[in-house]
Amino acid sequence: MKRCGRNAAIMGIMKKLSREESCRAAIKKEIQAVEKKEEKLRQRALKPKQPGWKQELEKKIPDQVYSTLEKAFCKAFEIVFEKGTGIIEKSYQKETIQQDRMIQEYAFQVKANRKELKKLHQKAAAADMKNMAFTTVEGIGLGVFGIGLPDIVIFVGMLLKGVYETALHYGFDYDSPEERLFILKMMEASMLDGESWRRANAEIDNLVTEQFLVIPGEGDFERQLRRTASVFAMDMLVLKFIQGLPLAGILGGAANPLYYHKVMKYVQLKYRKRYLYKKDGETITFGGENG
Repeated sequence: MKRCGRNAAIMGIMKKLSREESCRAAIKKEIQAVEKKEEKLRQRALKPKQPGWKQELEKKIPDQVYSTLEKAFCKAFEIVFEKGTGIIEKSYQKETIQQDRMIQEYAFQVKANRKELKKLHQKAAAADMKNMAFTTVEGIGLGVFGIGLPDIVIFVGMLLKGVYETALHYGFDYDSPEERLFILKMMEASMLDGESWRRANAEIDNLVTEQFLVIPGEGDFERQLRRTASVFAMDMLVLKFIQGLPLAGILGGAANPLYYHKVMKYVQLKYRKRYLYKKDGETITFGGENG
């Protein structure tokens, strides 16, 4: 009887070790899949193609317009971070998302396959599609009436809503000082190209793989906020200028979902990668199993 008990215990241990190996293998494969997507993103970022018409229009727009737009983006980020988080949280069910993630993680521990890991990504992507649909309607709707600058607060709010929901789907808090700084860094990097993108992306990857976020010192958050606002203003200058023109503004407003997709594609990849590296570094347990 004792020998049978020992054999059963050994079999239980072997079963758990085998399942842990399966979990590790699934995580590694998912990391490889994310890195392939990152490589495509890198190739596009390092070979930017600025449309000729956009370059010509930028030359004709007064410097004051850029300055005004940059201030508008700064103010939008400040307003949403300081006063908008509570409003944004009313637009989704935070506890439900968190509970769904915990259930999905347990399913992964039990089944130990990539399919369960992918479901986390699929749920995050599904929520994002709804946000992009709203961004499309909002941008075009205001563009028809030539409403440009007021649209920026709504646009930034929708961007941060998408970021917050993505963070929740992958189990990260979005309201701490270090996470807010990280969010701004990701948003800045998503809008860059060339060597600027390479440097910013390398910094973010280091934070993601090392699982260490920098707690902002005095003035760090404000400086990063201005840098992020600046790249948004520079890249969206022509389109937001056009959006301020009645009827023609529909073209500028129609760009909102394109920029939303561009930012969120980058943000989702980084949160997904960060989640996978975190899982890879954790001790995998199988609660509720006995042998």
